[in-house]
Amino acid sequence: MGNQQMLTATVHREEDWYIAQCLEIDVASQGRTIREALGNVREAVELYLAEVAEPERGRH
Repeated sequence: MGNQQMLTATVHREEDWYIAQCLEIDVASQGRTIREALGNVREAVELYLAEVAEPERGRH
């Protein structure tokens, strides 16, 4: 992997789901547990940052 960057996430509960949101970029995800929500938002952030780094890759 290349550069690592520290980002901040908040987690809150909405009914049966935990919602994790990255504060530095507008990315959020959810999970049934806090751990799952944080793992899902990490994956979503990684995908988002990969798309920003290579915007042409995702276009057809």
